[in-house]
Amino acid sequence: MPDFWRHSGFHLAERDAQRRCLVTDDLLRAYFARPEVAPVAQSCPRERAVFERLMNDPRAAVMPDDVAAFADPDAREAYGYVLRFRNHLLSHGSLEEAYRRLFVGADGKAIDFAALRLPPLFADQLAQMIVRNVLDGCDDALQARAGELLFRAQRAHVEDGQVFLADVEALDAARDGAGGGDAGIVGLIEQAQASLQAVEFTVLTRDNADDYWARDERHDMALPIGFGSAGLEGFCRVIEGWVRHFFGAGVRVRPVRSIDSARMRWYVGLDGEATTLLNDIYNSRPLDDARRMRILCMMEMQTDDAPAPAGLAPRCYLALAMTPQGVVRAKPQNLLIGLPVGSQP
Repeated sequence: MPDFWRHSGFHLAERDAQRRCLVTDDLLRAYFARPEVAPVAQSCPRERAVFERLMNDPRAAVMPDDVAAFADPDAREAYGYVLRFRNHLLSHGSLEEAYRRLFVGADGKAIDFAALRLPPLFADQLAQMIVRNVLDGCDDALQARAGELLFRAQRAHVEDGQVFLADVEALDAARDGAGGGDAGIVGLIEQAQASLQAVEFTVLTRDNADDYWARDERHDMALPIGFGSAGLEGFCRVIEGWVRHFFGAGVRVRPVRSIDSARMRWYVGLDGEATTLLNDIYNSRPLDDARRMRILCMMEMQTDDAPAPAGLAPRCYLALAMTPQGVVRAKPQNLLIGLPVGSQP
């Protein structure tokens, strides 16, 4: 089986009998070794002493006064974030439970992520490791590329009825290397191919899928996501795996062309824009063409068993949408917060 996302941190974790990722000392050390945290030439002795202590024992207690004594205010801020995140990981044991508790309290109710005072980057990193765990053993490159949607921002491009998603950071790198300009994906691909400094973009298909495994961390392959595309089918499989992993529930997800509001009892927007649009559809509010075009894909999720395992409703609609600027920022936590667990058929 191909290996992928080797720098995600997944390989530093261990797994228990339920295939949950456990926090290890090596995983914690990786956070302290990050460039934002590791000492530099100008670092003071107190900062170096704390770093050495944590590298020897990444679970060691660090008092607020220890960090407050750092000479560099940026180092004080970075250590505050990383130590707060480390303590969150250690208090929950598995990466899956730590991720869940960023968004869902012990009572099952949604909590305010901002109140935890952690950068969103930490949530994205956890999501990547969990998706990597979900996809472990997967040999389908389109599923792996679709999994990136759960932790990396994308930019949508619609042309001739086809919808493609390309990585925002990689596109920005291509634009910078190619001399700028807002040319869309097709133009950026041409620019990239014309410049040795640019990222070379390719649309991922079944025919070139094997190329993904050598380019997985370059994020330079665009994913087709429109109805009927192999990319959307891959995305459906990723959602199935995510739900199964967190809820122990067998579900089937399939693309749909439209949503019947009369049958729309349960739904989850996979990003903020989709949530707003689905709310309007549910409440029979009219959508103009511009807003309707922001919906990139719609899906129907059904449980495999009856009664529904984990209390899931037997049918739930899902959607992914782009912002007016064409950006897609999926929120996989919405599947933990918004799925109708405990509902009645």
